[in-house]
Amino acid sequence: MDQNRLFFERHGNDGLGMEGGYLRQIFDHLQDGIILMNEERKILLMNPSAERITGWKLGEKVPYCSYCQTRKLEPGEERCYLMAKREIPYFLSSMPTYEGRYVDMEMSTAIIYENGEQRKQEILLVLKDLTAKRKEEEARISKLVLQKTLEAQESEHKRLAQELHDGVGQSLYSVSVGVQAIQSRIKQDENFKEYMQEIVDELEKVIRDVKLYSLQLRPHSLDQLGLIPTVRHLVSTLNKTHKDVHITFTYSNVSQRLPPIMEINLYRIIQEALHNALKYSQATLIEVILYREEDELTLIIQDNGAGFVREQVQEGLGLKHMEERVHQMEGSLNIRTILGEGTAIKVKVQDKEGVESDTGIAGG
Repeated sequence: MDQNRLFFERHGNDGLGMEGGYLRQIFDHLQDGIILMNEERKILLMNPSAERITGWKLGEKVPYCSYCQTRKLEPGEERCYLMAKREIPYFLSSMPTYEGRYVDMEMSTAIIYENGEQRKQEILLVLKDLTAKRKEEEARISKLVLQKTLEAQESEHKRLAQELHDGVGQSLYSVSVGVQAIQSRIKQDENFKEYMQEIVDELEKVIRDVKLYSLQLRPHSLDQLGLIPTVRHLVSTLNKTHKDVHITFTYSNVSQRLPPIMEINLYRIIQEALHNALKYSQATLIEVILYREEDELTLIIQDNGAGFVREQVQEGLGLKHMEERVHQMEGSLNIRTILGEGTAIKVKVQDKEGVESDTGIAGG
């Protein structure tokens, strides 16, 4: 008969069939570690979770936590903080395990049995492993930092785009108008007229570039009109500048406006995917598809290009940035690519706030 059985015979048999039954099942399956020790901290019994968390064995002594190992004691004071301060309901510290490493734990104690004649006590020690909780908190903080970083980045993009459009763009336009006015007054010197025309052409090119940079940084239509019109304009612009590739955009059952964070993240994913396909894939057809089924949005960007080996170009193609955007929306990202056959990027996100105002299918 093992030590656990002796415990349940002594404490658990209350006439309700608890011995080896319901109480024993709770003891065996509880996720928290349960340890019964005597005043010398000798382990009298422990549940499987306690053994899994600590690696300690029956008969061994419970070691002191990292705090108790070095804390300053009053004369005659028990080194264990919880045993010395019985009014403390629980205590956070690190406990040494059999592997020699320390595990962050929440600990509490209670006297559950006392022999009046021999004045001996048995103390219940409850251990809660905080490792998983700490990892969850670290993941939460990491996600929050990423979100704030992306928000700050988008805010700066918005400011720069506005400055390019309203400041630099307008100034260049004014210079262009002035040069054209000077050009109209020149009638005799053909060489000078040609030189002035070259300046006008170069200015017009710079103005187009500034507009393109402004669009890439943060398109005004995204804030004013939403995702659908902005992607339409992006696809239209790219079709004009890349004559050897045909890009299409279709959407179905999608509202005109989505939550702002979803709109900018989906737009950036589309923008990144189109940039990659145009630069690397050698595709002749690129399709952008967006649709909703119930409260789930699906975005697909696929091409008929050369495909790639993902492990070799993950950073270069900005796939990490796509993953971060999808992670921020708590969605899923799947990339299927076959050499010589093309690439398909699929994003799925929940959109419970969207209002279905557009149930048709549109192309661009």
